[in-house]
Amino acid sequence: MDLSIKSIENIQYMITQITTKLKMVNVDAINPSHYNEDIYDDLFEIYEMVMKKNTFSPNEMQAIVEELGTLRQSK
Repeated sequence: MDLSIKSIENIQYMITQITTKLKMVNVDAINPSHYNEDIYDDLFEIYEMVMKKNTFSPNEMQAIVEELGTLRQSK
């Protein structure tokens, strides 16, 4: 997968990978359809950071989820 290309499919992939790595229970709270290509670069930074780490403290997980919440477009 070429994540250098800004696309909805890549956004969906990154969100899925982030929620899987963080072992999030309520993945519906971070629905890939709530994100658009305008936030791609910010989401990519979060994705890279999450993929590099093996473990996360509760505070780190909360901060990541909050950041994803701020990037979410309002519907």
